[in-house]
Amino acid sequence: MATDLLLKVFKTLTDPTRMRLLALLEREELAVQELTEILGTPQSTVSRHLGILREAGLLRDRREGTHAYYSFLLPADPVWHDAWEMTRAALADDPDARADAAALAAVFRARAARTRAWFDSVGPEWDVLRRVFNDDAQRARAITKLVPSGLRVADIGTGTGVLAIELARAGLDVVAVDHADKMLAAAHKNAAAAGLATRIQFRAGAATALPLADAEVDAVFAHMVLQYLPRPQDAVAEMARVLRPGGRVVLVDFVAHDRTWMQHKLNAHWLGFAPEMVHEWLTQAGFDHIAVEVQEPEDRDGDLPATFIASAVAPQARP
Repeated sequence: MATDLLLKVFKTLTDPTRMRLLALLEREELAVQELTEILGTPQSTVSRHLGILREAGLLRDRREGTHAYYSFLLPADPVWHDAWEMTRAALADDPDARADAAALAAVFRARAARTRAWFDSVGPEWDVLRRVFNDDAQRARAITKLVPSGLRVADIGTGTGVLAIELARAGLDVVAVDHADKMLAAAHKNAAAAGLATRIQFRAGAATALPLADAEVDAVFAHMVLQYLPRPQDAVAEMARVLRPGGRVVLVDFVAHDRTWMQHKLNAHWLGFAPEMVHEWLTQAGFDHIAVEVQEPEDRDGDLPATFIASAVAPQARP
């Protein structure tokens, strides 16, 4: 039995293409088209190798509409761990693997550019599109989980500033962050019209690289933002970084669903999230007192999925 496992491990991991695929998928969840682009290999070849890796139990796959995304899932058996450590060490000096890393960075930049261009093209019209999110009810519920008035909070992915303005009205000093210039311009205009511009500071930046110092804010709020990020877990980790000890994070987004129209109409990257996945991200980021509450849509006969409100507290002592 042990011999059979060893043969399976060596047969699976000694192919150069499969080695490169796993090195990429260990770093990032990727679609077949992206892997094809990075490796410069025909799609049929990439798909064949992915099939072998899936059969070996080395892949986790996730479908979003017509797209399938893959990530590396290392089995628990120590033999796989030892073999992968050897493989990773061998790839460290491999010129093809180094080229793959550079191509992966280009894929990241292209993803970010596409998302930013879409939000810039929408601009102030975003408020109309966001009505499908049942914003008013969800914001009201989530704000009750925030912090007392007078403290400093960050609104990540502020869009046109609707939530930032509500937070300012509640007596909070707000740092509103968005990566799209047109969104920030619309948000600033709306805040000025509401007479709250002095309580809101606008900063340009991505959710995965927040323009905030370590431990700068008392709370972080992200409303319907995670679904637009290729790696939401990186944004959750960034939120942990910018929170003061004892600060609170509040996340509002959709529970995993099958409404593919949201990808086409709203440019969403994810079709919601399993509450267990969100809980895992918060745990990995070091948060305490994690709660993920699922809320059914107000109109249960409509086309909106359920939402979740996740809240957690940054530890008092940082590692």
